Amino acid sequence: MTMTRTRREVAVSAATRRKVVFWEIGAFFFIMIFGSFFHFIYELSGFNSIAALFGSVNESAWEHLKLFFYPGLLFFLVQHAFVKEFANNYWWGKAAALAVTPLGVLASFYFYLGIALPIYGKGFLWADISTGAFGVLLGNIVSYRILTAPQREKRFDLAGQIVMLGMTAAFLLLTYFPVKVFLFNDFLGYEYRDQYGILEDYSEHLVFSEPEP
Repeated sequence: MTMTRTRREVAVSAATRRKVVFWEIGAFFFIMIFGSFFHFIYELSGFNSIAALFGSVNESAWEHLKLFFYPGLLFFLVQHAFVKEFANNYWWGKAAALAVTPLGVLASFYFYLGIALPIYGKGFLWADISTGAFGVLLGNIVSYRILTAPQREKRFDLAGQIVMLGMTAAFLLLTYFPVKVFLFNDFLGYEYRDQYGILEDYSEHLVFSEPEP
């Protein structure tokens, strides 16, 4: 009981909160920077089938969620080794962050497009990036609140691990087996193209290479 009580007291101390804030700030910048790289990894790899699992294979909203999920998952797996002695509810908190981030991204993305498209007839890159930053920030805030809360039962961390595994499986499988709804529809140029998953023609999507003649 003494060890449990001590850990709970440390978990809500100012010193521990500062440590968690430090890691959450690092997570935010890591996810945003590497998420930008993951946006182009499929093209840069020469359209490698393995790279397709981790990078966006079209301009649908779903494929862009992968850009925040995988860098976040990678960072959180490494982070655990450094914070497990003072952060509570780790896997529960990180699963919550991974789940909340896409909800924040989608909500802000469609909210801003609901305003921008009728007025300007298009979206804006800076606004697209801002919706991603909003989602990641929201996920980090939720993570911080859970990691600095009193330690909960082990079943919460177990549930978090199951959620993370389930999300990983969903992102992997739905790359090659997308559901034909708007969330998976290629949205190049802010217009739905009625194309899903791996595309047959990437000539309009290329950024770093030239279309084949």
